[in-house]
Amino acid sequence: MDDTSTGQVTRSAAEIYEEFFVPALFQEWTAKVTTAAQLAPGQKVLDVACGTGVLARAAASRVAPGGTVVGLDRNEGMLGVARRAAPGIEWRHGLAEALPFADHAFDAVISQFGLMFFEDRVTALREMRRVLRPGGSLVVAVWDVLEHSPGYAAMTVLLQRLFGDHVADALRAPFVLGDPATLRELFAEAGIAGADVGTSTGTARFPSIESWVHTDVKGWTLADLIDEAQYQTLLREAKKELMAYAQPDGTVAFGLPAHIVSAKKH
Repeated sequence: MDDTSTGQVTRSAAEIYEEFFVPALFQEWTAKVTTAAQLAPGQKVLDVACGTGVLARAAASRVAPGGTVVGLDRNEGMLGVARRAAPGIEWRHGLAEALPFADHAFDAVISQFGLMFFEDRVTALREMRRVLRPGGSLVVAVWDVLEHSPGYAAMTVLLQRLFGDHVADALRAPFVLGDPATLRELFAEAGIAGADVGTSTGTARFPSIESWVHTDVKGWTLADLIDEAQYQTLLREAKKELMAYAQPDGTVAFGLPAHIVSAKKH
């Protein structure tokens, strides 16, 4: 798997990710994931594929006082941003497929929009279950299918037309686990019985079409696939082809549904 399929970004992209992607896409889901995990004061929580730490920070507020949160990610650029944003949280470098923790170490294991990028998803889910105490909560969020996210479906069509499969596939990658049946099969294969898949609709919000393009390219793996001349072409074409997603004041908003998978360790 290459960096586009595993979601790996550079340090500068991680900073853009925190500044733009987090408020545009990810912030609103933290309450949904932490609520589904039934987090409570005093608990010990692991956030797998924590990125720049938006979910871990939300979890820390839920388990205070007395609780602890550990955020783990394979990307040092993401972790560097996370450490600066919340030095009081423990940030660990590591792989989801080989979690560096003892069995039954956590009351809850959570992961928001990371499972799609794991190189071995079944092994990663087994590891999450392993480090979870009996009776503990496992909650994982993944995006719905691309066809249910109209703005990104349109952006992908534009990337395909301008740059071909390789670039377009980088934007398709976050949506590859959008089929609920596939998700249930994946969790069952990992030995996680009775996983509940619930679907909720969020909203992607950007200050402008230019901000949307900047965020998707400069804060994502597309930064390594599109040069500056291509970026300017994309920006020019996006301002024409994606106007349907702009509001009268120029801001951008469109529905962005996701599945939240919840399970208890028996």
